[in-house]
Amino acid sequence: MAELLSTVESPTAELPPMTEIAFPAELKKIQKILVIGPAWIGDMMMAQTLFKLLKLRNPKVHIDVLASGWTRQLLACMPEIHNVIDMPLGHGTFGLGERRALGKSLAGEGYDQAIVLPNSFKSAFVPFFANIPVRTGWRGELRYGLLNDVRVLDKKRYPLMVQRYAALALPKNAEPLQKFPFPELRVEKSQQPQLLTKFALQLNRPLLILCPGAEYGPAKRWPEHYFAEVVDEKIRAGWQVWLMGSAKDHPVADAIRNLLLDDERAHCYNLAGGTSLGEAIELMACADAVLSNDSGLMHIAAALQKPLAVIYGSTSPEHTPPLTEQVSIISNQIECSPCFERECPKVHHKCLRELMPQQVLAALNALIAQPAIVAMENPG
Repeated sequence: MAELLSTVESPTAELPPMTEIAFPAELKKIQKILVIGPAWIGDMMMAQTLFKLLKLRNPKVHIDVLASGWTRQLLACMPEIHNVIDMPLGHGTFGLGERRALGKSLAGEGYDQAIVLPNSFKSAFVPFFANIPVRTGWRGELRYGLLNDVRVLDKKRYPLMVQRYAALALPKNAEPLQKFPFPELRVEKSQQPQLLTKFALQLNRPLLILCPGAEYGPAKRWPEHYFAEVVDEKIRAGWQVWLMGSAKDHPVADAIRNLLLDDERAHCYNLAGGTSLGEAIELMACADAVLSNDSGLMHIAAALQKPLAVIYGSTSPEHTPPLTEQVSIISNQIECSPCFERECPKVHHKCLRELMPQQVLAALNALIAQPAIVAMENPG
């Protein structure tokens, strides 16, 4: 079973924000960059570290991002981005003709560099057809020729996804960054009263936001009845709870809410699937604390600098940690974890089932009482 280890550092404790780094002169001269963005919300959130580094490299650089339409509202909260270009093809679609046409349409935009964040073969076609002179990315699916600034990934040297993104702002042979700027979203708080009215919400109680879904799969989702026990305790302590996520998460959120007593439901709101991503970001900015599975919303909460407790199941904070200093990482290090599978290969879900509600509550309450870095793990 997991034990609470007081004052244990999380992986992010070694990654404080940095303000200066030495960039070579030839990189400082690059004026206009096209970034081929990742498809997942969490990955795009981590990509903001790259955008910040590019701005540190050249404060006047013009950064455009080619991305799926559903990430547009997220990118709108990143002040480093000049323009978002919608990718007309769905995730997983090859569409060589469409990629060629899009690349040709961008050929006159004067990009000095393209940075390709996905590792797929197809993702490198647009900057190739746009004839962008410097095309940077990890080798991925053997993209020699499509990329001409090819990096070969050593996963041991770059254990964190954010380090891999950050490296693409640097020369090929540079050492992996151990310090780099964390993502940080800009939210217009003037819109919050209108949103509160739209969703019939109030800020008359301290607010805990729950993110109980995980797009990746059920092996990352803590059980609904465990979440309900946390909600029950917090509502009894005078809090309110908003459940957030995508439309796919609405049934999970409903199941949590339906496990509460009738009078408790008056302080618990299921917003999953009811908001746009932009609205979810603005509403999350109202939170006093966030409890989440390893998900895209977790990374958003971290970038909003909210006290954040995160439950890890099949995945690991050693690869995609929340990039914030106000975090409690909760995991159960059993013999088969992390397996990185969407479904539990052994069907027992022990990594999540053995994380009990009282343990999660203890970590969450400690975080709320004194924002600090706390880790929960099974020492063996």
